[in-house]
Amino acid sequence: MSDLVRFGVSLERDLLAAFDELSQERGFTNRSEALRHALRRELAEKITSAPDAPVAGVLTLVYDHHENDLPGRLTALQHEAHGMVIASLHVHMDEHHCLETLALRGPCAEVTRLADRLRSSRGVLQSSCSLTAIEAAPEHHFTHVREARP
Repeated sequence: MSDLVRFGVSLERDLLAAFDELSQERGFTNRSEALRHALRRELAEKITSAPDAPVAGVLTLVYDHHENDLPGRLTALQHEAHGMVIASLHVHMDEHHCLETLALRGPCAEVTRLADRLRSSRGVLQSSCSLTAIEAAPEHHFTHVREARP
């Protein structure tokens, strides 16, 4: 870290004890690391409230795959938004239920709209979405490269 600044913080004894306990449970080596982490999280939350803010996130869906072609509908929605869906993982939980996680990236409002469309699809039983602010990065364009054959 460059340009470190020291400052004092006044907290109620019970709040500090709870913070220290949480910091230890989460594996922070000291209060400063834990406080930096908490501040970054709070600042990222503020940034993600702006519709055009670049975000990355994870959407988790649990659903019954026998529900009225739900897997096909979810896949179609993901293909429509292929620029925002950067990865997915599909897990068979039991004979009926699947867990699907999607890594998403894009402007906050668009990512949120996509997550809402997916999680409100009929047959989705549970969902959670976690977004975090990211620095804007240039678009990545991938080209398929074929191996040269002798």
